[in-house]
Amino acid sequence: MKVGYARVSTDGQTHDAQINALKAAGCDKIFVETASGAKKDRPVLAEVLEYLRPSADDKLVVYKLDRVARSLPHLIEIMERLNTNGIEFQSLTEAIDTKTPGGRLLFHVMGAISAFERDLVIERTQAGLKAARAKGRVGGRPRRMTEDKVNAVRELLSSGTPVKDAAAAVGVSVPTLYRWLPGASRMSVE
Repeated sequence: MKVGYARVSTDGQTHDAQINALKAAGCDKIFVETASGAKKDRPVLAEVLEYLRPSADDKLVVYKLDRVARSLPHLIEIMERLNTNGIEFQSLTEAIDTKTPGGRLLFHVMGAISAFERDLVIERTQAGLKAARAKGRVGGRPRRMTEDKVNAVRELLSSGTPVKDAAAAVGVSVPTLYRWLPGASRMSVE
C-alpha cells in the first residue's frame, strides 16, 4: 500500500498541491501535518513511520524530500529505518524510488555521504580535543574536591567533626567526601 505524507510549515500554507500529487501517485492513505521542517518533534511523521508495515508491502511517498526530512542526516536516518523495516520510499519531485536500481543507488550514495559527514565530525572533534590538551586544558566539569579541601577535611575529621559537617564546611556532598576519603567514617570516630 502506498502511504503519503504531506507537510507544510505554517497554517497560512496549503497541503492541496501535495495531496493532489500523492493521490495521483496512487496513495491509499495520506497523512497531513503542519509543522516547521526544522522541528525535531513532528508527531504525524512519527505516526506515519509507526503505521508503515513491511508485511503489507507499504511504501512511503512524499511530494519532495524536504517535506519529510529537515537535513541530510535526518533523511538518511529515516531512509535507514525504512530500509531496515523493508519499506520502500518514493519522492515524486526528485523521481526517487527505492524500488528501482537508480533509487537504491541514490540511497546508498546518500548513506555514504552521511557516513563521511559523521567521520569528519569525529575527526574534527578529536583534533580539537588534542589541541586543547596540548594547551593544558582538560575537558569536563571542574572537580569539586581539591587537594586543599581534602587536607581541610582530614583536619576537621581528626578533630572530631562529623562527616556531614566536614562535607558542608568544604562545600561538597557526603558521597563526594567518601569518594575522596574512603576511610572518612573511621576518621571522625578515632
